[in-house]
Amino acid sequence: MMSGFLKQKGSYRKLRVYKVTEIIYDLTFYFCEHYLKLGDRTVDQMVQAARSGKQNIAEGSKAAMTSAETEIKLTNVAKSSLEELLLDYEDYLRVRSLCRWSTDHPRFERMRRFVTGEEFEKTYSGLMRRLSDEELANMAITLINQANYMLNRLIERQQELFLANGGVREQMTRARRQARATRSVKSDLSDNSDKSDRSDKSERFDKSE
Repeated sequence: MMSGFLKQKGSYRKLRVYKVTEIIYDLTFYFCEHYLKLGDRTVDQMVQAARSGKQNIAEGSKAAMTSAETEIKLTNVAKSSLEELLLDYEDYLRVRSLCRWSTDHPRFERMRRFVTGEEFEKTYSGLMRRLSDEELANMAITLINQANYMLNRLIERQQELFLANGGVREQMTRARRQARATRSVKSDLSDNSDKSDRSDKSERFDKSE
């Protein structure tokens, strides 16, 4: 039996980048609820951008089984949404004269190491309630930069697989040709077997004569 040409992908929930974007969404929802005014258009924009980053990774992973092109497109949409969200956080800090932690900031490296640690995923929910708007915005920025780095790597991998395997239509064509070739070989083997059986029976009849 021939294996199917549509390969089942792994769960998007296991992807490190998906877990990070889920945290980004949680932080952004909390940030907007506590540090932006109700009715401010930026609230909807930031929450939707955070949601889009998360959702498009999930939708791209689901679409991967039937369309490599759609998978790549949606992963790029996720990255674009996070870039938009990054600008919103940077704007928030700039217009309020708050500090954007660059690499030379004394807390930058400590924050970067903390958000990549194993305990962060378990503790961020309680921690964000104790952070100031400056601290929370810089934490979100750090996570967005990490997510974008991982998305760049993911897109590169998706493109490599597309170049190596082609799209689903190409895979369908190869699978159809393989199926035809397999049926042809089986048919030839069956014909040869029938001829062999007839030959054996003929030889036995001749000998009995």
